[in-house]
Amino acid sequence: MIADKIALILVIIGALNWGAIGLFGFDLVAFIGGGQMAMVSRVIYTLVGLAGLWCITLLFRDRSAGEHAS
Repeated sequence: MIADKIALILVIIGALNWGAIGLFGFDLVAFIGGGQMAMVSRVIYTLVGLAGLWCITLLFRDRSAGEHAS
């Protein structure tokens, strides 16, 4: 499902950003978006957060035997 892939990509972006903050003290999203409170950054943070919530559903889904992973 395309929404699953988009959500996973956003979660990976968020995880890499948190890794950069933890290792280097550098917030790439804030750097690109003009600061942590800038509208662009807040939209990105919100999308990553929503993607994380969406990915929680992946843990509880049953994949039918006829469904092919893509």
